[in-house]
Amino acid sequence: MSKVRKIMDEAKESRNPELDLVDKGISSFDEIPNLLTMLNLTRITLTHNRISVVTPALANLTNLEILNLFNNQVEELPTSLSSMPKLRILNLGMNKLSALPRGFGAFPVLEVLDLTYNNLNESSLPGNFFMIETLRALYLGDNDFERIPPEIGHLKNLQILVLRDNDLVELPKEVGELARLRELHIQGNRLSVLPPELGNLDLTSNKSVIRMENNPWVAPIADQLQVGLSHVIDYLRSETYKFVYGRHVSANAPAPARLTERTKKNSKPKP
Repeated sequence: MSKVRKIMDEAKESRNPELDLVDKGISSFDEIPNLLTMLNLTRITLTHNRISVVTPALANLTNLEILNLFNNQVEELPTSLSSMPKLRILNLGMNKLSALPRGFGAFPVLEVLDLTYNNLNESSLPGNFFMIETLRALYLGDNDFERIPPEIGHLKNLQILVLRDNDLVELPKEVGELARLRELHIQGNRLSVLPPELGNLDLTSNKSVIRMENNPWVAPIADQLQVGLSHVIDYLRSETYKFVYGRHVSANAPAPARLTERTKKNSKPKP
């Protein structure tokens, strides 16, 4: 911890607004002296540590714009985080989160939220989760979602949506309301059809990305996918597909089985 103390002393003396404490063996915010008095901080990077509890007092750092806690052991978050007035980027990837606190969607200016590689599912999300109107990028890959709530359609500014490597068996038609969406990652799920409304989105331009491999698609989608992604989007817009989709939904077929039972995800050591 002498290394941490030295870094903190230097940061306080220089009034550097950006604090890097990567891979320092930190397991508690109590091990970071004077952190909560450094009101000038705009960025804190605490990746590759062993932090399990995020102190509610972190919200007192009202100038903080970027908080990176990637690859720790965080199991729960304080509600106070979502009251931080300037927080734009929050990275909580590769932790042990199985639920988010009530009111978590109250962030006033949050633009990027990374929750990749946790243990979250649709019941983990608070009622206001999809009310973060400023959100531009949402990363939910490598979790345990089977469904995404229709309220996702409220995220009108969303440009990047990553849902890869979950257990998704369907996408809500409201994804088609995300008019600004330019990246959609749905590979590695249990999807067999897509809502026709997805055809409303511009996902075939040079600046767009759509990834949808490794899903048990119905034959017509699988056939189009072999020709190219743009053919899939064109097909979704067709009357033929709307008929196929309607027939599939009315048949109420059981969801595709999980290919493999994925192990419970925990923080992994730094590579």
